Amino acid sequence: MRIVVLESSPHKQGSSNTLARQFIQGAREVGHTVEEMDVARMDIHPCLGCERCGMDGPCAQKDDVQKIRDALLSADMAVFVTPVYYFGMSAQLKMVIDRFYSYTMKLSARHLKTALIAAAWDTDSDVMPYLSSHYQKLCRYMHFQDCGMVLGTGCGTPGQTKNSPHMREAYQLGRNL
Repeated sequence: MRIVVLESSPHKQGSSNTLARQFIQGAREVGHTVEEMDVARMDIHPCLGCERCGMDGPCAQKDDVQKIRDALLSADMAVFVTPVYYFGMSAQLKMVIDRFYSYTMKLSARHLKTALIAAAWDTDSDVMPYLSSHYQKLCRYMHFQDCGMVLGTGCGTPGQTKNSPHMREAYQLGRNL
């Protein structure tokens, strides 16, 4: 299976990317091909809502979204990786998802498998439900097939993350695809 991992943390060595590396290791060990895209460091602009694309492209903007689009349209699976900021995904990942608009028809027709990997400092029970709900609604709307979520609470630093049970959880998600 061809997997595209969309990493969106401003902290390249941060907790969400630490969990993503475990997922990637597990997936590669069982023979999957994994392409990592560091969307936090790509040239991506917010959707303008100009309607030029008509939800079926091309987008009026010329930025790195074309690279993401090409990768996703040739993938079998997408993995959304994000730190949790104010109970939701990073702005960097949200911009990528908002820009799905220009190729919604093509992307939703792919019925991609997807997963969510998130890391939050907090351990409160009300930290992840909003992000999880947003992701699940995205899956329903885009006809994605959810393969699982790693909701890493208590992952405020990479050190905390490395000592958490979420490392094994991310690894197992990658291995069990």
